[in-house]
Amino acid sequence: MKDESSQFATYPSLKDRAVLVTGGATGIGESIVAHFARQGARVAFLDIQDEPANNLIATLKRAGCPAPIYFRCDLTDIATLKHSVNEVIEKLGAVDVLVNNAANDKRHTIEAVTPEYWDQSMAINLRPQFFTIQAVLPSMRQAGRGSIINMSSISWMIPSTGLAAYITAKAAIVGLTRTLAKELGPHNIRVNAVLPGAIATERQKQLWYTPEYKAEILSSQALKRDILPEDVARLVLFLASDDSSAITNQSYIVDGGWM
Repeated sequence: MKDESSQFATYPSLKDRAVLVTGGATGIGESIVAHFARQGARVAFLDIQDEPANNLIATLKRAGCPAPIYFRCDLTDIATLKHSVNEVIEKLGAVDVLVNNAANDKRHTIEAVTPEYWDQSMAINLRPQFFTIQAVLPSMRQAGRGSIINMSSISWMIPSTGLAAYITAKAAIVGLTRTLAKELGPHNIRVNAVLPGAIATERQKQLWYTPEYKAEILSSQALKRDILPEDVARLVLFLASDDSSAITNQSYIVDGGWM
């Protein structure tokens, strides 16, 4: 993992803040965890990928960063999710920042979607966002502050094809963000969404990045380069920090000018 932190902003308000990231072991989530750790935040993350999670922790410890805490958690099991959030609060105290990152963009045809598949997709891509927020809210309300960042996608805006259930969830996340921003604003809790475009994660490169698809991406983007996980993570840092204390109920696109 390349450390370019010295080239970019440092946010003093993030030092020692308690941060919870879902799906933090790989991809965009891994970069988000690493960027918060490099800011001196106290980071916990939920995932089910033990080996990459432990590798991430070891890498950050070697770099002299505060070691994140990994909780193995199947986010589709809401009881387990709530228990894991309570464990995070016991370890770190009130959660200052929640990043709802976990998702699965598995491709699917319209014909292949069964009611069971649909429910499973929502159980991964939408339901945990709400219930993780619900679980951290008491500690945020008590602290009188909080920043919640929900990861959506530009896929519903393009719109992409071949993954209708996933796109439905990503569109719903923007609606969830907007209503909760209004509801939680009086408690000084901010809620924003980040909408990545085609991000060149290792998973995307292994599964989908054919030369033809990459050519399509670059032809659609204004910037003719790969958009990387760290490009997303740096925006998340800003939205988590006090530098963005007047910003809520907004959706920010990171797509190299695709939209």
